[in-house]
Amino acid sequence: MQVYISTDMEGTAGVTGWVMTHPGEHDYELSRRLMAAEVNAAIEGAFQGGATTVVVNDSHDGMRNLPLDQIDPRALVLSGSPKPGSMVEGLTEDFDLMFCTGYHAMAGSPSTLAHTYNLTVQEAQISGRRVGELGLNAYWAATFGVPVALVTGDDVLEAETRDLLPWARYAQVKEARGRYASLSRGAEAARAAIRQAAERAVREHATMKPLQPPENPEVKVRFTNPGQAQSAAICPGAERLDALTVRFVHSDYRQVYRAFRTLVTLASGQN
Repeated sequence: MQVYISTDMEGTAGVTGWVMTHPGEHDYELSRRLMAAEVNAAIEGAFQGGATTVVVNDSHDGMRNLPLDQIDPRALVLSGSPKPGSMVEGLTEDFDLMFCTGYHAMAGSPSTLAHTYNLTVQEAQISGRRVGELGLNAYWAATFGVPVALVTGDDVLEAETRDLLPWARYAQVKEARGRYASLSRGAEAARAAIRQAAERAVREHATMKPLQPPENPEVKVRFTNPGQAQSAAICPGAERLDALTVRFVHSDYRQVYRAFRTLVTLASGQN
């Protein structure tokens, strides 16, 4: 049983502001320790449930957040950027399950630190369905036949998960009380919840399902200003629909995912 973990930071218990998530800024070192401890809880639970291999992909910001000397030595850690697959780099059909730890809800939601990849994105849709990073990455995993079995984060992301992946186990580690505020479980309690949910997810792996991408999937991205949409529309195959919105359609979801990342990267240079 091989488990892949994509781990972000904003959904970690106690993390409530951008200054806590950027290297060199206030409390970042605390945040990375909290992130690592929640990852370790997921690793421990996975092995308790019967996993034989666990690979962790550091998926936050520059993707160099997890202190290797603090991570469970049974796991392998993929870090650094840029990576072709970004938050799902290294995921293949060899894995049985995917976990998403420390995740946050989609842009435009009332979740703590809500966004979708970065702050240029107002809204992202896959074939008419609003998605955040969880949905984008779950569709990618499905192209390899891998189901998302565990998600951790706040209560707003839990509702998003229940709608998108009703079979997945969820460990709620905090409640959103504003964009920059949350009511968090204590660190030990958060880790215990993650450990228990991870173990259960592996033991109940037969009930997990890949999220099937639609045929000829379309990604539609609404940006925050017209300059961002104008720059994004440079992407080959992209179509600008209005002042703020760009779309891309392809029969292969992996190409759609790569296009989304390209659109966002191009847009990011325009404030």
